[in-house]
Amino acid sequence: MLNMVFLTNSWLSSFNQPGLCITMAMLLHYFLLAAFTWMCLESVHFYLALVKVFNVYVPKYILKCCIAGWGIPAIVIILVLIINKDFYGNGSHSESNPYSNFCWIQDNLVFYISVVAYFFFIFLTNTTMFITVLLQIHSVKTRMQKRSRFWKR
Repeated sequence: MLNMVFLTNSWLSSFNQPGLCITMAMLLHYFLLAAFTWMCLESVHFYLALVKVFNVYVPKYILKCCIAGWGIPAIVIILVLIINKDFYGNGSHSESNPYSNFCWIQDNLVFYISVVAYFFFIFLTNTTMFITVLLQIHSVKTRMQKRSRFWKR
């Protein structure tokens, strides 16, 4: 959906309909944040599968992942819309090219908080999970090598 909204965004912004542009910008923002959130949920699942291997039963795990994956971005979008729906709008990247219009976040502060900071938080979480998984794999490999040497003797 992120790709579909991204590809149709410029074309739909050419109709100069403020409501349509706000909707497209909101959808683009939502699906971008949803992609980031699902990426984070994948790293949490990776962590649970490779580090916390045993006794990790989470009741209704998929339902909870779906609520987080689709719900957290929705909360961000709703907050932006509640604060000011005009944060979304039509912007032009170039004066000379009329086809460069694009519906997106118009306020830089909102962009940095709701996209860049969100991504940075997801990136830190994923990096932490990745390093933890690598350390776990390394410790298992080291223990296996020690056992192997012990049995060879």
